[in-house]
Amino acid sequence: MFRLFKHYVPHSVAWLALIEFLALLAAAESAWHIYAQQADFGPGPFADRALPVLTFALANSLAMMATGLYGNEALRSMRFATARLLAAVSLGVLFLSVVGFLLPTATLWRANSIYAMAIAIALLFLVRLALTQTAGTDAFRRRVLILGAGPRAARLAEMAERPGSGLDIVGYVAMSASEKTMAGAVPRAQINNLSDHVLSLKAGEVVLALEERRGSLPLGDLLRVKTTGVHVNDISSFIERETGRVDLATTNPSGLIFSDGFSAGQRISRVSKRLFDIVASLMVLVIGLPLILIAGIAVKLDSRGPMLYRQARVGLFGETYDVWKIRSMRTDAEAAGKAVWASENDPRITRVGNIIRKLRIDELPQLWCVLKGEMSIVGPRPERPSFVEELERELPFYAERHMVKPGVTGWAQINYPYGASVEDARAKLEYDLYYAKNYSPFLDLLILLQTVRVVLWPEGAR
Repeated sequence: MFRLFKHYVPHSVAWLALIEFLALLAAAESAWHIYAQQADFGPGPFADRALPVLTFALANSLAMMATGLYGNEALRSMRFATARLLAAVSLGVLFLSVVGFLLPTATLWRANSIYAMAIAIALLFLVRLALTQTAGTDAFRRRVLILGAGPRAARLAEMAERPGSGLDIVGYVAMSASEKTMAGAVPRAQINNLSDHVLSLKAGEVVLALEERRGSLPLGDLLRVKTTGVHVNDISSFIERETGRVDLATTNPSGLIFSDGFSAGQRISRVSKRLFDIVASLMVLVIGLPLILIAGIAVKLDSRGPMLYRQARVGLFGETYDVWKIRSMRTDAEAAGKAVWASENDPRITRVGNIIRKLRIDELPQLWCVLKGEMSIVGPRPERPSFVEELERELPFYAERHMVKPGVTGWAQINYPYGASVEDARAKLEYDLYYAKNYSPFLDLLILLQTVRVVLWPEGAR
């Protein structure tokens, strides 16, 4: 993997995205030449059509990201990739239609666009077919040696066995006699030179997975391995890079303090994020107002009670504020006066409420909170004060998620199904900490694009 704006991107995904972007450029350029030949005119210099060709490629690349074409399942399954590819093309057509309406000179002519889409579908299908025939991301597997043979090493072994992990663990080194979890681990005492052992296994990375580091950290060994050009990483940083979340089981306060993250408060980032929030929330509120009214009327007709409901949530620095949503539950949903987690197939949800929750329409009024500055478009989802009190007692570092503004959508929402328990909150907290630690406008863009996938395929909505 390599780090792009503090976010880790697998090499396989980066190369695939680049190849497919070039395929889209080739499709647009070929379409231009085909149409020029049919209409009997010269294609002219590329500079005259560079903008519409680039717009075509960029729009469809973003649509492919938004529909999940660079996720593990799409990289392994041709059937899944084909379905998402067709959805991406449809989304790309809609985006190009909007751009063409606003900036006619920035898009291809209608006939050109039809040819370009047909050629693009064929080229992208061939690229994906070639990828799945090489076992997807398995073609880019990375060889890793684990220093440790206890429960932590077993966690890494489980990660490597997951489809699409891209990891090939070439061995385990038991650094102490007490580490006996991993069968076949080589005792450190049997290895004369650890750096030679790493090179003989052709490992590209060494991961430190000791159960107890105090007094047993092999600094000399690690230094010699590092000087051979092999990357050395600790288990918490490794898991963060591979999974996109901060692993609470292996993370300690000093690791967070001395990391290079948590820079979302820098002035330029803060100002640019706020400007985007104002512009985006205004646009969506204006465009979505008819949808809010229609959904509100449907809610009123379906069940007794108000169209909107207000609820206290915990925001930036632990301050409470009122969030607004379109009501999706019965008015007696919490008749006992105690906050209750939502559950799968929750009987308190109304018929209309079930629909607007799956489409995320009930979230639209929250944009008023974004406009006021209490929330952001992207950030950790805000929780109710009673839940926060419970979770701060149960989970380490839970208060740190309040160091950034809560958001309408977030890194946890696109990576983890809807959860309604302390264990679910723990998993979501790991993603929220990753977002707070590695925030950048690039990560916000990825989240916004992937939110489209969550809305189109709302498997986790409750």
